[in-house]
Amino acid sequence: MSNVFDFVIFGGAGDLALRKLIPAWYRAYREGAMPAGSRILPTTRSVEAAAGYMAKAQAKVEEFLGDEFELESWKAFANNIVPVAVDISTLDQRWDDFAELLNNSAATSRVFYLSTPPAVYGECCKHLDAKGLNTATSRVVLEKPIGYDGKSADAINEQVAEFFPEANIYRIDHYMGKETVQNLMALRFSNGLFENLWDAKSIDHVQISVSERVGLEGRVSFYDGAGAMRDMIQNHLLQLLCLVAMEAPHKLSANSIRAEKIKVLEALRPLLGADVGKNVVRGQYVSGEMGGEQVPGYQDELGDESTTETFVAVRAHIDNWRWSKVPFYLRTGKRLNERCAEIVIQYKDVSHSVYDEEATGKMLPNRLIIRVQPEESIQMTMMTNNLESVETKLEPVTLDLNFSEQYQDFKSDAYKRLMMDAAAGDASLYIHRDEVDNAWAWVDPIIEQWQMPDSAPEPYAAGSWGPETANKLLSDDNRIWFNAGQNSKRA
Repeated sequence: MSNVFDFVIFGGAGDLALRKLIPAWYRAYREGAMPAGSRILPTTRSVEAAAGYMAKAQAKVEEFLGDEFELESWKAFANNIVPVAVDISTLDQRWDDFAELLNNSAATSRVFYLSTPPAVYGECCKHLDAKGLNTATSRVVLEKPIGYDGKSADAINEQVAEFFPEANIYRIDHYMGKETVQNLMALRFSNGLFENLWDAKSIDHVQISVSERVGLEGRVSFYDGAGAMRDMIQNHLLQLLCLVAMEAPHKLSANSIRAEKIKVLEALRPLLGADVGKNVVRGQYVSGEMGGEQVPGYQDELGDESTTETFVAVRAHIDNWRWSKVPFYLRTGKRLNERCAEIVIQYKDVSHSVYDEEATGKMLPNRLIIRVQPEESIQMTMMTNNLESVETKLEPVTLDLNFSEQYQDFKSDAYKRLMMDAAAGDASLYIHRDEVDNAWAWVDPIIEQWQMPDSAPEPYAAGSWGPETANKLLSDDNRIWFNAGQNSKRA
C-alpha cells in the first residue's frame, strides 16, 4: 500500500470500532503498512466525546491486544487519529468543519466506514454527497447485516447506490478476511492434488459449522429481531460455502471472484414449503451446564417469550455438474459445546478394502478440516499402519498445519486485512450487491415458512451440540456431524 488515505469511521466510539477497527489499524501501523500522512478519523456524536476519545481508545486497545500493546508505538500511532464530532442525524455546521478537514488533507483516497445501524446508511451517504465528499475515488464500507430480508436489503442498497457507484461500495464480511479462508483458495487453486479431487466424484459431503459458546452478550435488541438464520447463515456461512464450491476464477480480481460466487448462489437448490421441514432444523437454547456452571436459557436472558432461533442446521445442494448429489451441511448456534468455525471436506470411502476386518477396526474416510477459529489450521486425516503393532492395524492419523506455530510472528486480524484492502481500492474480499440479493432470495422462503402456525424452534440444552433433530438430519443420510474437540468417529 503506497497511497495516502483518510479512513473515516462513522460510529467511531462504538463497540466495533474500539474493539476491532482501531486495534486493527494499530497493528497495521506497527507493521509499517500505513503510508505516512494517512489518517484515521473516528466520528463521535458530541464534542465532549471527541475530546475524550483518545484516552478511551487507548484503554480499549490495551485491553484487546494485551501484550501486543506498546506505549511508545501507541503514542506514535495516535498522531494519525483525528477524532471528529459529527452527528449523522443533523446536517449542521459540524459537517462543514468536517468537510474542510477532509478537503485540506493530502490524502489521495477516502474511505467511509459505516459502523452504524444500517437504517442510517442512506442518510449518511446523502450528507456526504451534500458536502461533496464522495469523490470519484471515495469508497464506502457497509457493515452487516444489510437489511432484515431481501426487500429491506434492496431498499438500503438502493439508497446507498444513489450516491456511490457499485464499484465503490464495499460490503464487509469479516470472515472473508481470515487467513485460513484465504488459504482455502490457495489450497484449491495452487495445488493440483486438491483441485483434481474437488468434485462429486471424490467428495462424499461438506460440513460448514460456526459454533459459539456465548449467549446474547448484550445484543438483545438486535439478535431477537434477527436470529441465527439472518445473523450467520445468510452471510458468513453462505460466503464460506461459495469459496468451497466456486469454480476457479479467471484471475484473482474482485469481478472474477464475485462472478464465480454468484454462480454458486444461483445454483443453490431452493428450499420451499415442505422442503424446509425436511432439510432445515431450527432450535433455541434452554438452561444447561457449561464449564461446570448452570447458565440460563435464551428466554431467561431475554426476559420475554420468543420464537427466535439461536441454532440452525441446513442440508443444502448445489445443482451443477461439479457438486451434483453432494450435500452441504451448514450449522450454526449459540451456547454450543465449543467455540469453533470450520469447514470439513469428507471424501468418499475407498471403493474396495484389501484389508480384513481385524486390520480395519478404525477405518475412517479421509477428511480435510479447515479451521477458521479459534486457532487457524488445516488438517488432513488419513489411514496409516500402526508401527507399534506387530500385526497389521490401520488407524487414522492427522497431518496438521497450524498457522500460529508455522508463522509465530504473525498476528491474524481479519479487519486489518479488509480495511487495508478498502484503503488500497481492492474489493476482492468484499460482497457484491448481487451476492446479497441471491443470498436473501434463498433464505427468505425458509424464514417465511417458519412464520406458519404451530412453527417453533426446538429446545436444546446449553452446552450441547444443538437439537437432536440436527443429528437426525445427517443420520438419515448415514452420516454424522464432525464436532470440534471430540474424537473422530466413523461417518
